[in-house]
Amino acid sequence: MTGPLPDPFADQPDWAPQPPRPIEIVPATGRVELRGRRVLVGLPGLGWRGDLRADERVVQNSRTYVPVIPEQEWYRAESEQVEVFAPLVPVERVWVETLGNRPSVPTVGVSSVNLVSLDAPAHRAPTPVFEAGAVTGRRVVHVADAGEQRDLRAVTETYSGAEGDICVRITPELEWYRWAWRGQPPTTLEVPVHLLWIE
Repeated sequence: MTGPLPDPFADQPDWAPQPPRPIEIVPATGRVELRGRRVLVGLPGLGWRGDLRADERVVQNSRTYVPVIPEQEWYRAESEQVEVFAPLVPVERVWVETLGNRPSVPTVGVSSVNLVSLDAPAHRAPTPVFEAGAVTGRRVVHVADAGEQRDLRAVTETYSGAEGDICVRITPELEWYRWAWRGQPPTTLEVPVHLLWIE
């Protein structure tokens, strides 16, 4: 036999799931619900900080503020019903993560250099786990027939699963953070990498 072997997936371009919807960053000054939402804080030209959650806006002396809590503390407060300290950040310094729409045309041949504006926080497009470097601790999206499952964290790097698939173990974020404050190991699920995306 001479020549290359035929591609078994050449006539089946839809064999892999569609990527999840991308994260879009919008100013908290708009009409967007804040309670429990992931937010970024910062100053244009200076930088941004993430892994934060917000509570509802607060008005003091005619200025609007957003109570912002580190994500681990937000999960602990919600789970254990305890009060945690939430500094008030001026609303114009807060941006909210929202779900965008899937692009109608996939981007092909995108350069690894991605310049952004320093006027507002930027977010990368979802990346397949098999294209990412280290994944332990990163936010992932599980894409399956039932849709997108978010608020998950990778607990392992890629490994060869029991069925021979390349897999990653994942856990809900609440259990990921509970592992930190209680030392209680999380319940994990083995998922093939072609169903996982870095958020």
